[in-house]
Amino acid sequence: MYVSDLFKGKKVLVTGGRSGIGFGIAKAFLNLGAEVIIASRKEEPLLAAAEELKAFGSCYAKVCDIREPDAIKELGEMIQETIGGLDILINNAGGQFPAPSNVIAQKGWASVINNNLNGTFYMSQHIANTFFIPQKSGTIINITANVMRGFPGMAHTGAARAGVENLTKSLGQEWAAHNIRVNAVAPGTIATSGLENYPEQMQAFLKESEKKNLMKRFGTTQDVSNAVLFLSSPLASYISGVTLPVDGLEHLAGDRMELYNTIMSFMK
Repeated sequence: MYVSDLFKGKKVLVTGGRSGIGFGIAKAFLNLGAEVIIASRKEEPLLAAAEELKAFGSCYAKVCDIREPDAIKELGEMIQETIGGLDILINNAGGQFPAPSNVIAQKGWASVINNNLNGTFYMSQHIANTFFIPQKSGTIINITANVMRGFPGMAHTGAARAGVENLTKSLGQEWAAHNIRVNAVAPGTIATSGLENYPEQMQAFLKESEKKNLMKRFGTTQDVSNAVLFLSSPLASYISGVTLPVDGLEHLAGDRMELYNTIMSFMK
């Protein structure tokens, strides 16, 4: 779809790049000529992912907890020392767990908000101040989720991701003067190896959910990567402050209570 050297000379940071959607995004950029740094909290799987990605191009890795500003500062220093700058930031790192709202502990709520919302802001702010604002150019893509009609069963991540979507609009406006574009991609249910870790009841729910999708399938990491590549490319040079759903119409159709009801069935 894209010319093979579309991102030649571009330097890309993908947080949460060791697996799933983040790994797919990193691979997609490498295949189109970019230099890529992946960041994640767990060193061993991160380094293993980087070694695998090196088959496709220049890939580096740095352990980083996006909830910790000092760790983000160290990442920025490593980027400067290793590849001499940055052009594109993909805020993909995050985490959540299924739970009805009445049983989410304060610690669990704070952890998800801190990871998915605060971490995205901390990373965006530091990368903008360190690289994008001084050089008067940059692109940020935030990976969110299908939260347009709420997220029953995961209210914590729904609130955090909705916050990121609003942050996308705010930063897009504030930083337009610095030639920085800020957009978001909102995946629906994406078929990754992580889905295999769910319990049997959740696996059954997912199989039925896939059948009910209007496009009769779950998304793939390539579906998400294609959207990220487009929004990061010159083809989207006049687009900023938007969220692009990549979900087979899940944001418009389907019963949003199904996940919640399935979780409640575990607790009976």
